Amino acid sequence: MLQRWKTKRGEKQGVLRVGLLCLGLAVTLQAADRPEITFADGRIFPESLTSTRDGAVYFGSVGLDSVYRAAPDSSVARTWIQPKANGLQQVLGVLADEPAGTLWVCASATGGRGGAPAVGETALKAFALKDASFKASYVFPGNGLCNDIAVAKDGTVYATDTIQARVLRLKKGATALDVWAADPALLNTADGIALLDDGAVYVNSVGQGFLARIPVQADGSAGPIAKLETSQALSRPDGMRSVGPHTMLLVEGAGRLDEVTIAGSKAEIRVLKDGLTGPTAVTLVGDMAYVSEARLNLRMSTDDPGPFRAVGIPYKPTRQ
Repeated sequence: MLQRWKTKRGEKQGVLRVGLLCLGLAVTLQAADRPEITFADGRIFPESLTSTRDGAVYFGSVGLDSVYRAAPDSSVARTWIQPKANGLQQVLGVLADEPAGTLWVCASATGGRGGAPAVGETALKAFALKDASFKASYVFPGNGLCNDIAVAKDGTVYATDTIQARVLRLKKGATALDVWAADPALLNTADGIALLDDGAVYVNSVGQGFLARIPVQADGSAGPIAKLETSQALSRPDGMRSVGPHTMLLVEGAGRLDEVTIAGSKAEIRVLKDGLTGPTAVTLVGDMAYVSEARLNLRMSTDDPGPFRAVGIPYKPTRQ
């Protein structure tokens, strides 16, 4: 009798384990299979997006000065960090830093051109990934425009400043940003940023249409900035994310999603998708690349821009 009870108990536990495994697989598949992610609100203008390993996707809303999140099992993104919370304004780049448990968010001062005073401050802000609670704010010296973010394996955070042609750095454990690299020509309109296994920092220029590499020297300082030779011309390169040792995904404002493979001083461009509407950023969830269609050309219009979305594009790296 005891043996039979143990056998039945074992069978039930086995069924339970299989059931839980299937449930977890179903959630993963549901997250990976989302053909698009939409928003619960209008006028989002989702300029940037990022994701975590569980399939959650986070969006920076430049239209509403907030952050949206689509849960792993949802195809609808909802408010996660409230509008203007903790000084959020003109929200561009967002980046999930899972080892640090942090969502990094770019917030930028408005105005400040043509002699007009800037309103607010430009800063890199940190929120807890677990519950969106505020952690810290790191002010950009001299303001500027915080556009996008990348994090190195050692925890160093890098952020581009599009207006002041520079890359700022936050060392792990530091209490303030420092200007890591600056160049009025090669970093003019610096936008997307990513790191690859060679340890270098890669930056694109949205206004000039090229890619540049900045080596990280042994002491952590920036090496000489070098413009890369691309296999084809780029038109308004914007957000990019590393997806392999030598490979990045990059969106072009002209409507394309590209795979970029770095080999020495050359960058091979392979167009994965064309015809996108105002794309500005990309993130990879499983085998699906999500591209945010921000349509920033409509931001200043009083007309209804219509619903926004992030488009899912199946992708598997072809080069490593």
